[in-house]
Amino acid sequence: MYEQITSNSLLSKDKKIVSIQQRSLPQVKMEGVKLLGMWGSPFAIRAKMVLEHKGLSYQYLEEDLSNKSELLLKHNPIYQKVPVLIHGERGICESLVILEYIDENWSETGPSVLPASPYERAIARFWAVYIDDKILPLVVGLINFANEETKAKHIANLHAAFEILEEAFKKCSAGKDFFGGDSIGYLDMTLGCYLAWIRAVERISEAKLLDETKVPLLAEWEKRILTVDCVKKALPSVEKLEVLGREMRAEGYQGSSAN
Repeated sequence: MYEQITSNSLLSKDKKIVSIQQRSLPQVKMEGVKLLGMWGSPFAIRAKMVLEHKGLSYQYLEEDLSNKSELLLKHNPIYQKVPVLIHGERGICESLVILEYIDENWSETGPSVLPASPYERAIARFWAVYIDDKILPLVVGLINFANEETKAKHIANLHAAFEILEEAFKKCSAGKDFFGGDSIGYLDMTLGCYLAWIRAVERISEAKLLDETKVPLLAEWEKRILTVDCVKKALPSVEKLEVLGREMRAEGYQGSSAN
């Protein structure tokens, strides 16, 4: 089960805002929209964010990953992991695919997620892959590091990855509040789904990971995005994730890379 909580295939591989805080949107009633997830999966959290961001009404179904439902096995027979979006009788897997599907399928509903420009969309997709490939294995590797040398290496590599993302934020945001500009978008959700886990793992590893002295722009971005309604609704508490992380550590969990 723990392997699935932190694998990016389970966790998935698995127009304008008046103020910083996203205004509440009336939920659009949609028949037959379900999300299969697990509360601690950052990739299920990511899928929740976009559904809330678009103001869509949906049914959330919590999966027991040690006893997977027939619905999950039916709609994701290849990876058998969450999140899975079910729209009518069709299943959509992988969190980044889900983000794009929701944005395109309900393009007239709520704020857009992807940039309008094809070039900017391509850049956003590039950085999304970077985030999932780099941030996930480094963060979860700190849940139960083998020794202090390994811990120090993970921390140094994570700091380096965040410093690269600091420069990406500077370019993508163009001086505005979010990667997406005036309001949150694709990259904000891609990185934002990790924030509670990052802070929980800081407590577990007793190390500063998202360090405002090294990445001041990302630190300020974190403060802003945590005030946005769809993010507040989707993210679990740091305390709850810390408990889960310590349970994983007690079970000898060694971490996994993104799929």
